[in-house]
Amino acid sequence: MKLGTPLLKILARNYAPDEMIHQHFGRYDLAFKTDDQGRPILLYIGQADEHGIIKGEQFSRRLQIDKEGKVIKDHWDNKGKV
Repeated sequence: MKLGTPLLKILARNYAPDEMIHQHFGRYDLAFKTDDQGRPILLYIGQADEHGIIKGEQFSRRLQIDKEGKVIKDHWDNKGKV
């Protein structure tokens, strides 16, 4: 699975720091963990069961930030099935 532009727009926003956020995106359920600045860093996408556990794929974000706080690289890696 590849992350498309509409999904990347959702993941580009800042949310509450150090939280697990649950959302719906089209026919998929999303759950993502944010870092201390509220940026999503871990994403689970797929179908949630009755307990809220997502069966699908896991992605992790690789951020490279310089000393001034500017983002140099921002990339999502597919870590496989969950």
